[in-house]
Amino acid sequence: MAHSGKTFVVEHLDPELEAWSSLEYSAIASESHATGARFLLSSVPASLKLPEDLQHAPGLNVETRGIEEIYAHNKDRVCLLDPAASKDLCPDDGDTFDIFLFGGILGDDPPRDRTSELRKKGYQGRRLGPLQMTTDTAVRVTRIVVQDRIPVDKIPFVDHPELKINKNESTQMPFRYVKGHDGSPIMPEGMVALIIRDSEKSLDDLL
Repeated sequence: MAHSGKTFVVEHLDPELEAWSSLEYSAIASESHATGARFLLSSVPASLKLPEDLQHAPGLNVETRGIEEIYAHNKDRVCLLDPAASKDLCPDDGDTFDIFLFGGILGDDPPRDRTSELRKKGYQGRRLGPLQMTTDTAVRVTRIVVQDRIPVDKIPFVDHPELKINKNESTQMPFRYVKGHDGSPIMPEGMVALIIRDSEKSLDDLL
């Protein structure tokens, strides 16, 4: 498939890599690869050993350098996806920017403003609407807007879906997801099982 010329960069702002982040990164890598885009994980500490399956994910490029160093000469082509930006991302931004930058931990609840560390570096910012998204969802939405040229408000979403833990318990996800063809939220492979396992663990802690 032809390279779309778009690069999606997640600046990894943590010394570790949680299991759910690894699943999100794998999903971003495979979707980017399938659509001819490039996925770059930047600022990865040299001491951080990525899980085996992520190391071999097609479409994943890993950099120990930070975004400022990598794109020092074309900063004006970098768009920071920023919940605090004053403008929403639109299809025309696909003509203005080649590099779309994400602050790594978008999926915090409540949101910690991790993006502020990148905002201070002076990148132009765009928003993806009012609701909090997981990192893989934010990349997915950005790709749909700038590569498929579909405006954010025309993308079908599922907000705050409930996941059944068992026949008596369910947990509500505090995020917005892209709606899949079957009507359910698009999540990385293995994510639902991981959430259920974590929920069961925390339920056990309460007992």
